[in-house]
Formats: sequence, C-alpha cells, structure tokens
Amino acid sequence: MAHKYQTKSNISRRNFLSSTLITAGILCTTGLMNAGKASGNQEDYPRIGLALGSGGATGLSHIPMLEVFDELGLKPSIIAGSSIGAIIGALYCSGLSGKEIRNIVNEFSGSGMDVFKTLISGDSGLKIADMLRLDIDEGGLVDSQGFLNFLKHNIKQADFEELSIPLKVVAADYWKREEVILESGKIMPAVKASMAVPGLFAPVTIDERLLVDGGTVNPLPYDLIKKDCDILVAIDVSGVASKEQGKDPDFTDSLFNTFEIMQQAITSQKMKYIMPDIYIKPDVAGIRLLHFNRSELIFEQAAPAAQDLKNKLKELIYES
Repeated sequence: MAHKYQTKSNISRRNFLSSTLITAGILCTTGLMNAGKASGNQEDYPRIGLALGSGGATGLSHIPMLEVFDELGLKPSIIAGSSIGAIIGALYCSGLSGKEIRNIVNEFSGSGMDVFKTLISGDSGLKIADMLRLDIDEGGLVDSQGFLNFLKHNIKQADFEELSIPLKVVAADYWKREEVILESGKIMPAVKASMAVPGLFAPVTIDERLLVDGGTVNPLPYDLIKKDCDILVAIDVSGVASKEQGKDPDFTDSLFNTFEIMQQAITSQKMKYIMPDIYIKPDVAGIRLLHFNRSELIFEQAAPAAQDLKNKLKELIYES
C-alpha cells in the first residue's frame, strides 16, 4: 500500500526545535527489554542480520563495512537502518555493492553535486549564508529534496518489496513520541523521514503520522532484527568526540553534539539488556554532522574497524 506522503506541517521551526530538544531525551525504543529471541532453526549457512546506525557524516564509515561483506562473499539476510544507516542500507539493499556506494559518495561529495555542497561548508559543517534553499516554514533549516532526488536516481527500486535484501527503516512519531518501523510501500519517503534531523530537516508525514529522525528513538536498531538472524552485527557510527582547545561550541555544534549524546545514551542503555554478536564502532573523530566532503578521511579512520569486522566474521562463520 502506498504511503500518503507530504512534508508540510503547522509547526514553526522554533516550536518544533524547542519541543524536540526537550522531549528527545526520553524517547526510547518500545519494548527495549522485550526484544525477540534469536531463531533456533539453524541452517548450514548462518543468516546474518546487519544493523546500520545513525551518525551523520560519520555514517559514511558504514561503506567500508559493507565492502567487507562483499569481499568475504557474504550477504546479510536482513538490514535495519536509522538515519544515515537507512540511507546506506537502502542503497545496499537495492543491489549496489559497497564499492559502488563508495563511488556514489565520491560523486556527491565532489564538485558534481552542488546541492550537497551547500550542506558541508563552514567549520561546523553548516554555513547558513551559503544555503541555496531554506526550509524554515516547514519546521527545518535545510531543504533535503536535492539530496533525495540524487539518492532516488541511484536506488532503482521504488518500493521496499522490490529490494534484494529486506530492509527495516526506523523513524520516530513526533506526536506519539514512539518508534515507527517502515518496511513496506515507498522507500524514499521512509528514508526522508528517518534522516529528518530535528531542526535541520523538516519532519515528514506518512500515513497521517508526523515523523522525525530515527536516531531519536533507536540510533542502532539491531534489536529489531535479532529474531530474524543467527548472527547479529551492529555498526555504531556515532563517532568519537574531540575537544578543540580554546574553542567553545557554536550553535550548530551544540545542537548536533547534544543530539549525539542522546543517541549514545540510548544505545548504551539498550546494550545492558541486548547485545549483538558482533559490535563494531569505527574510531572516527573530528567529523561533524554534515562533513560529507571529508569522506576520504572518514574511510581512512574506519579502516581498522573494517579489518576488525572482517576478522570477527571469519572467526564466527568460517572458523567455528
């Protein structure tokens, strides 16, 4: 069934941002302690579930991890993604390889993607004076449609049902303050909702629900696929905070770093009750939310984590 899709709302940007920051800290995944148990029906070849976490530009470190799967000839049976993890997950589930996704990133982080370049200038990763399109009236600061059009061009499938790998996309219901799992119907509206960072991108309405960034409720959604796999892999791309001496955070740094603090708190709490079989957190530092133009630095910093993932997958699958 196709979703009813729109981005308009009656929320002013100031009210939306204020309300989101006040309530975001209490958002958490519904049924956190009651995640399903892994299936007991073991097959000769284990089913791998892959969770791709949220984290802005640091989420590009998902790509070297996908390249590890390709190198080992492994294909996840199911993927769950939140925010940037939903974007990368949609590309991979559509049939693109990790290397092909890396090439796409190189394209939109280079001179050929003028729409995206407006999101990555300035020390904080955001320079308002350089924005081509603002979206303040819709509850956000930046219009994401240019990027979404670029993404749609690379995802050939329109619906979840057409993907080569099942995908669960995480968003948050703004009014009900609860997790929403999108796994059927149109892909692009779901991805747009999952990446709707509060205060930056406008919320998205799907089936009469006003949705915002999935990272506000479940930044690393491995619990959603635990029952669907034999080996559960979680990639945490929240990055590592780096303090700059003699410099106080500006408005955008304060906003986005506070958002990251909330996400890490949610994941830490969940891991007290549910642990993935393989947990990987690339040691990526010095990258702000919208620094997609620093992809090569991100890939370089993520390389040791990719090797760690490769070793752990080989140990679990080929050496056990």
